[in-house]
Amino acid sequence: MPEALASPFMQKALMAGVLVSLLTGLISTFVVLRKMSFVGAGISHAAFGGVAIGFYAGFNPLLAAVVYAVIVAIGIETTAKRGRISEDVSIGIFYSISMAIGIALVSLSQSYNIDLFGYLFGNILAITHDEIILTLITSAVVIAIILFFLKELFLITYNEELARVSGIRVNLLNILFLVALSVSIVVSIRIVGIIMVSALLVVPGATARLFAKGLRSMIAISCAAGLVSVVAGLFFSYQYDIAPGAGIVLTSAVIFFTSLVLKKRG
Repeated sequence: MPEALASPFMQKALMAGVLVSLLTGLISTFVVLRKMSFVGAGISHAAFGGVAIGFYAGFNPLLAAVVYAVIVAIGIETTAKRGRISEDVSIGIFYSISMAIGIALVSLSQSYNIDLFGYLFGNILAITHDEIILTLITSAVVIAIILFFLKELFLITYNEELARVSGIRVNLLNILFLVALSVSIVVSIRIVGIIMVSALLVVPGATARLFAKGLRSMIAISCAAGLVSVVAGLFFSYQYDIAPGAGIVLTSAVIFFTSLVLKKRG
């Protein structure tokens, strides 16, 4: 482990991993409680279109993906509400369109296929200083917003009608949460990739729900599970020379199933 920490790229990877684990651990709590795992998966795959747009237009791919994912999240919510269709149908529509945009742009230019591979499957070891700064800023903003509206989000999660009667602007907060979810997904892409980012949005929260007695304890356990998954998975991948994203997700899965066994025995 000391040998790994001596490497500058591992130091950057660890810093980015810690930030993302805390961010996704917090978001994962509400994704699990609100049963939004499919929403997370849909937005994460839709982000591929934003990344491809960024590469094709010469913009920063992560920034392009953030803007695009936010637009998609708002589009999903708006279409589902005004179009009188279910949310999963709305997700499917935007998911398909976004993937088609990404594939179309990839077919128009073959010069960035290798770079796109890192966004699809994650490449935390190649994360740059600018990406760490972006991750730090976005993580701090999203975490602050979620904690500021924690009580309102909690009430909406368990009783949306009561929240409306209480004067809470439910639609606005739902959109705000979708925006926070979208940003969390995009900043996590460089860690585990578009393909596997949904695992960080579901598994820590699912692990926490096995033991949590309340919302705050669930958040704490979820963040801890995400942190251990990222740090242990990163060193596991370094030790055995496997893809970091896969190492992180597999570690997260081991933690969940071990917790499940311990819970049943207890």
